[in-house]
Amino acid sequence: MLSNIAKPFVRLTERYLPDPFVLVLLLTLLVFAAAMLFQQQAPLTVLRYWGDGFWGLLSFAMQMMLVLVTGFLLATTPLVQRALDGLAAKVQSAGTAIVWVTLVALVASWLNWGFGLVVGAFFAKALARRVAVDYRLLVASAYSGFVIWHGGLAGSVPLTIATEGHFSETLIGVIPTSQTIFSGFNLTLTLLLVLLIPMLNRLMLPNKDEAVLVDPTKLAEPLQAAPVPERPAEQLEHSRWLGWLFGGLGLGYLWLYFSDGGGLNLNSVNLLFLFAAILLHQSPRNLLTSLQQAISGSAGILLQFPFYAGMMAVMVQSGMAACLSQWFVGFASSETLPFWSFLSAGLVNIFVPSGGGQWAVQAPVMLPAALELGADIERVAMAVAWGDAWTNLIQPFWALPVLAIAGLKAKDIMGFCLLQLLLTGLVIAAVLTWY
Repeated sequence: MLSNIAKPFVRLTERYLPDPFVLVLLLTLLVFAAAMLFQQQAPLTVLRYWGDGFWGLLSFAMQMMLVLVTGFLLATTPLVQRALDGLAAKVQSAGTAIVWVTLVALVASWLNWGFGLVVGAFFAKALARRVAVDYRLLVASAYSGFVIWHGGLAGSVPLTIATEGHFSETLIGVIPTSQTIFSGFNLTLTLLLVLLIPMLNRLMLPNKDEAVLVDPTKLAEPLQAAPVPERPAEQLEHSRWLGWLFGGLGLGYLWLYFSDGGGLNLNSVNLLFLFAAILLHQSPRNLLTSLQQAISGSAGILLQFPFYAGMMAVMVQSGMAACLSQWFVGFASSETLPFWSFLSAGLVNIFVPSGGGQWAVQAPVMLPAALELGADIERVAMAVAWGDAWTNLIQPFWALPVLAIAGLKAKDIMGFCLLQLLLTGLVIAAVLTWY
């Protein structure tokens, strides 16, 4: 039944959904056309807006890249890998495997979205080597944990507006994470999803005769002999004291930073994961080997964010963002704006598969509307964040790292993801509207 539900969507995405970079090019053309048609802007004026704003998010793009890279680096440390293998060894049944992989992915994604994607995929493989369980659902369950990332410690929106100098500071100032990530409504929503998603995934477990199993031998990680350093330069690259020293120095600085009253923001979270990874990888060579794998997953951020910055500049300078804000003001109220922000963010995320990029596009629209209506700025911002995270369940872009590690295709998990989308959408909308 699940595969029948998924087939139409899978056919559409496989046939018509291009690479995210192609999408950002098409969206740029759409913004250009809208600025000229609806805002009566001259073509050369729009081009000037776009070019002048093209590099406006460079520091933000670097921060977003580091969230993914540092999370991946930490997930591939020997300590984390041993912990996953040890936990997998204690799981004896298919149902328990589904619940555990979901919980681990949820917790890991709340800590850091890059960490959660990689940990969930590796844990699914570790479980499949030991337990006879439907591999499609196992991997889908690992990916389902990603839905809470934007309400967690590495959420792009809450950390961005908590960082001094962010691009919306003149509108809303700096908002601490105590009012977003650690607010009552966000913690309640996170807890509800942590309880409900494992239950849903467990209920979707197919019968034994319908389960799609995988040969455990195909999931075995290849053993690689540790290289023996010969030259002095190689000995430095493999020295553990360098990793311990600089990992300790970085974590020591963070201890001073938080002791002095510093809060969570993009920079402090990235520092925490980076220096924890340096410490646990021990040697520079181990860290750099993991970095080669991590950096490929962040290449899309590097290329796409200048185009998001250009689009944001056109929308703001042409007056289009102000018009869209007035459109929301026309039918929304201070109480319903978070709900409409959530739905619009879920739709935009299909075309802008990046939390940071999406905030760059939607902040100029939703924040002025919230200010004019007197809506709760923190709730509106988190509604955009949750809308972005929600439709990631059917957005192939962020599933790619998980699928690459697991050795599956998007169509293998999409049926399960569609049902996860329906449940989580109802829960998120209800909490944002009525809590």
